Amino acid sequence: MITFNKPPFVGTELGYIKKAIDNKKISGDGEFTKRCKAWLEEDCQGADVLLTTSCTHALEMAALLLDIQPGDEVIMPAYTFVSTADAFILRGARIVFVDIRPDTNNIDEKRIEEAITDKTRAIVPVHYAGVACEMDTINAIARRHGLYVVEDAAQGVHAYYKGRTLGTIGDIGCYSFHETKNYSMGEGGAVVLNHPEYREKAEIIREKGTNRSRFFRGEIDKYTWVDQGSSYLPSDLNAAYLWAQLEVAEAINTDRLANWQRYYDGLKDLADAGRIGLPVVPEGCVHNAHMFYIKAKDLEERSALIAHMKEAGVQAIFHYIPLHTSPEGKKVGVFHGEDRYTTRESERLMRLPMYYGLEAADVDRAIDAVHGFYRKH
Repeated sequence: MITFNKPPFVGTELGYIKKAIDNKKISGDGEFTKRCKAWLEEDCQGADVLLTTSCTHALEMAALLLDIQPGDEVIMPAYTFVSTADAFILRGARIVFVDIRPDTNNIDEKRIEEAITDKTRAIVPVHYAGVACEMDTINAIARRHGLYVVEDAAQGVHAYYKGRTLGTIGDIGCYSFHETKNYSMGEGGAVVLNHPEYREKAEIIREKGTNRSRFFRGEIDKYTWVDQGSSYLPSDLNAAYLWAQLEVAEAINTDRLANWQRYYDGLKDLADAGRIGLPVVPEGCVHNAHMFYIKAKDLEERSALIAHMKEAGVQAIFHYIPLHTSPEGKKVGVFHGEDRYTTRESERLMRLPMYYGLEAADVDRAIDAVHGFYRKH
């Protein structure tokens, strides 16, 4: 069976983890945390970046930094992971879902402004598959209405929009380093702070409400409890695992992009014949090959296709169930306007195996299996 995902492993991880242990500094903000931070800040073109224990926690930090309050409204797509909404629900916000674009599966920037009320505080674009949302339009809307923009760039590390790194375009960006992502620390993430005034409060929130980070830099002679916070600081052991991959990030990126293009080229004939849909990368966007998906005609065809792929020895999966159709989503949110594409596109989409080190022969086998299905149907 060709598995859908294998966590990235480049071979130097265990040596770096041992070094972290030998340093006698396995809690947060050790040598490898600092190395990862420096790499990310360079990739983020100078923005402040803090590693976190997950992208979920990065989003929670964003909600705390923006002082989201009960009754505030936050606009986002329903086609996303639950963490995008959870972070704001925990602060008492009401989620307002809007439709997605059928080409990229990203939030439809043309549907945002009509969903804004006097209670709206933030817009949360989700960069699906590492392909950027239409950020110029979204930022312009936010400026007109005095709103914050929080980029859920969980899938968008080392991807770009008009030359700018995803996560650096709004007010705050959030990354994931989960085992399913291009670069991993098992469980982990990062928060990208695009305004200097967020830095000190973010450090306090991340360090359980204390000014401990300033103490470790020698700026104060003792640290104390100064604000609300939680434990969002990852172990240096996790950062050591991540550093091994960031150190060879370009090699990982090149490998994934090659397989993405191999899929695309191998399936283009089916797309040209109108049998399937393929990913769309708009002009000005540089994606990171986080995933490769195809779109079947409808839910029935996709279900049959997934079963066929399994029989052929290829693990293919569908993705998110739209949040507004879930039990909790119905309680804490509302879908504004018509669900023209969100449910329809979610029912068509099937993800193919994609990970660092995936063999070209396995990509070809998956391509052949898709062709085999459509020859039968």
